Amino acid sequence: MSTFKSLGLNENLLKAITDMGFETPSEVQAKTIPLLLNEETDLVSLAQTGTGKTAAFGFPMLQKIDSESRTTQGLILSPTRELCMQIANEMAQYGKYVKGLNVVAIYGGASITDQAKQIKKGAQIIVATPGRMKDMIGRRMIDISKIEYCVLDEADEMLNMGFYEDITEILSHSPETKSTWLFSATMPKEVSSIAKKFMRTPVEITVGSKNVSTENVSHEFYLVNTRDRYAALKRLSDANPDIFSVIFCRTKRDTQKVAEQLITDGYNAAALHGDLSQNQRDIVMKSFRSRQIKMLVATDVAARGIDVDDVTHVIHYQLPDEIETYTHRSGRTGRAGKSGVSMVIVSKSEVRKIHSIEKMIQKKFEQKDIPGGMEICEVQLFHLANSIKDTKINHEIDLYLPNINEVLADFSKEELIKKVFSVEFTRFYNYYKNAKDLNAPSGGNVDYGDSDSKDSVRYFVNIGAKDDFDWMTLKDFLRDLLDLEKDDVYKVDVKDTFSFFNTDEKHQELVMGVFNDFKLDGRNISIEISKDRGGRSRSGGGRSGGGRGRGDRDRGGRSDRGGRGFKGKGGSGSGSGSGDKGSYSKRSGSGERTGSFSDRKSGSSDDRPKFAGKSRRRTEKPQNTGTGGKRRRKS
Repeated sequence: MSTFKSLGLNENLLKAITDMGFETPSEVQAKTIPLLLNEETDLVSLAQTGTGKTAAFGFPMLQKIDSESRTTQGLILSPTRELCMQIANEMAQYGKYVKGLNVVAIYGGASITDQAKQIKKGAQIIVATPGRMKDMIGRRMIDISKIEYCVLDEADEMLNMGFYEDITEILSHSPETKSTWLFSATMPKEVSSIAKKFMRTPVEITVGSKNVSTENVSHEFYLVNTRDRYAALKRLSDANPDIFSVIFCRTKRDTQKVAEQLITDGYNAAALHGDLSQNQRDIVMKSFRSRQIKMLVATDVAARGIDVDDVTHVIHYQLPDEIETYTHRSGRTGRAGKSGVSMVIVSKSEVRKIHSIEKMIQKKFEQKDIPGGMEICEVQLFHLANSIKDTKINHEIDLYLPNINEVLADFSKEELIKKVFSVEFTRFYNYYKNAKDLNAPSGGNVDYGDSDSKDSVRYFVNIGAKDDFDWMTLKDFLRDLLDLEKDDVYKVDVKDTFSFFNTDEKHQELVMGVFNDFKLDGRNISIEISKDRGGRSRSGGGRSGGGRGRGDRDRGGRSDRGGRGFKGKGGSGSGSGSGDKGSYSKRSGSGERTGSFSDRKSGSSDDRPKFAGKSRRRTEKPQNTGTGGKRRRKS
């Protein structure tokens, strides 16, 4: 068995390792540290989160730099503020016996002037997020022209978040002779591309298999109807009384909504997403680490800075848009050699994604049932019994025992037990005694895509990519407008000047009614039942709204697009005329219904900036090109 000493680390680092309680190096550390200490080489290291990657690049960098020099010699780029601060703190701990060492964290949401002052004092190692780093280089607050080592940590996530151009710009100010060390949990083609562009014949180290989940995590999925998703989340929590979990949602809006619902229902929960200030995020994370918060509801980007070893469950309230993200999510549990559970709550239309994830992580999911009400009551009852059994007696109570015994003198031991346990049991029993079965039918009835469902209706609507929609933002727009759940609107297909989408037949009357005399920024929006593949034409359908009919689709009605006031479109007329905001109005018998939608381009989809030119996500279109561009069809 290897030891840290056998890896070649010096006494200053070994002393810090002893203080921190590390005993044996992890696999990625054992493979990486000797290589980086003994060779000047570029490196690609593939390992899951929670395997000790920070120490794998941190110790070699600390041993190689000259701490007596004030010159910046090491640069570490990471995708999020939380991860940036976490790495900086760990590097400072590793190097606490290295005389003169100064590690500075550079990230958005904090004073750029204060950060510049820290750099000016002399920082041998800078840990930074790409956006803030690029900004400070542009202002000539940082000089990285003499760095010897550059680390791209969580490289796959940085690229998914749209930092390719920022990274390219940053590295253009660094010397070509530096050693570049790239660390990533997965190896999509974007990471391979950046390795080829910025690295010279890198050595590749793989711990486990590419894109494969850690062995310490078991994977489960629960099939429910879309409207029962939140109720299912509550039951899973109640069925696991010791749960300490991260719950993932796709959008900031859903993250906040779910957290608020949990808090209202009495759970120790909080939200973590990009709309929070840095101070708010720090408070949330401090409360989570101290276990004051047991259920942290987060977006994918915000959760990248979570480094808590004892997370028992990861719950995917909604699956991510990119299946590779599942690996990052599930890696929040099963850390430091401990076991964890990754639970996925899915509707019928999402089951096909489970099969795709299984292929990627090379592990099978176990389909489980949402527990029934009486099952939860039993679990909670025995949890209470064990809690009482394990409670350490506080003898300060001895003073009050005579009076307590007097009050309870008329009860037998069995009656006292019943009364004590009834306090907690009754609360759950009253809530769950009439609870319905939340499990959706499975087996042969599982729908693997909704597109061929005989109860599915497909609609044509005369808004599309030219109106600054993609499939995701249009889906969010429709579900807000119709007040439906995310999975009630599916098979969204956005074209240049028009789009298609599906709902179940039971929503047809609602859809046609809402779009009757519907206006978006003063423009008439028409909708009709489509006969295209993916849905059926139904009787009673036809056209709704005052816009064009089917025969005008090729023209797309460009003449009345002036009402759209979206950024970069040069809209005029009755639209909102600025930013990314739009407004709608719908005339009914009782007057005109109005409202607004903002941030249309982001669709509140997540925290991440767009990945210009390289992402699998939507990128910005050049202005006035006259074409909508090719878009991936999703639902």
